[in-house]
Amino acid sequence: MDVRAILETCPEWFHSIELGPGMVTPGRWSSETLAGKWQAFRLPDLRGKSVLDIGAYDGFYSFAAETAGAARVVALDHYVWAADMAGYMAEWRTAREQGQPIPAPHESRHWHPETLPGKRPFDLAHAVRGSRVTAVVGDFMAMDLSPLGQFDIVLFLGVLYHLTDPLGALRRVARVTAPGGLAVVETAAVELAGMEDRPTCEFFPGEELNHDASNWWAPNATALDGLCRAASFRDVEILTPRRRLARRERVRAALHVLQGRPTRPIRYRLIAHTKPG
Repeated sequence: MDVRAILETCPEWFHSIELGPGMVTPGRWSSETLAGKWQAFRLPDLRGKSVLDIGAYDGFYSFAAETAGAARVVALDHYVWAADMAGYMAEWRTAREQGQPIPAPHESRHWHPETLPGKRPFDLAHAVRGSRVTAVVGDFMAMDLSPLGQFDIVLFLGVLYHLTDPLGALRRVARVTAPGGLAVVETAAVELAGMEDRPTCEFFPGEELNHDASNWWAPNATALDGLCRAASFRDVEILTPRRRLARRERVRAALHVLQGRPTRPIRYRLIAHTKPG
């Protein structure tokens, strides 16, 4: 298929994926930014390894693992693939500009799990690249994990904060991570003044995080460490430098508390390496 026809067929891409020489999908993050994110995960040599990409979306990380030499890559998704993301994101952008609320994809008119319109970008990129990545359609939190088996590397990127049960999710991640394997967790995170060393999560009952009703939780680094250990991971290494408030910000936050005013959290992305016990 002509690459330009693909881009006309699928105008909405989350990642910039190389489809051919000089032809890259119009993702929200540039190829350079994504290359930096891939490096930040500090993955071991993937040659000959098995990799599970949970919440694969359009498949960028699945294809990256394949390119890095992984022997087996499974792209698992359900939520994004079940939504017409092109239609939903067009409506989302309009709602954000107008300051109007918008329901999460599964509660919107763009939800079509019977036809999986959101899987089209993955399928087209998979075909054009001649990829051997295996696609599995399944709700990670509800599906039977036994047929999946276990993997040397599990990528759990940008998923945790979308789930109502983060501890249950990490326990399921531990189940699909092979002994001696590695799970990489990336999540939205938060730091609050005076709470940096206490396990704390910020809860989003509405659209407080990025105008997105599908976002629920953001842990601080201490909470993410604790969640992983409670999920039976033995070794947990937080890779992202913790965002600490400057002295002036801490003083301001303390004054806000005394005055009964809310403190402003620092929100950022957090990456952790976790190894099963």
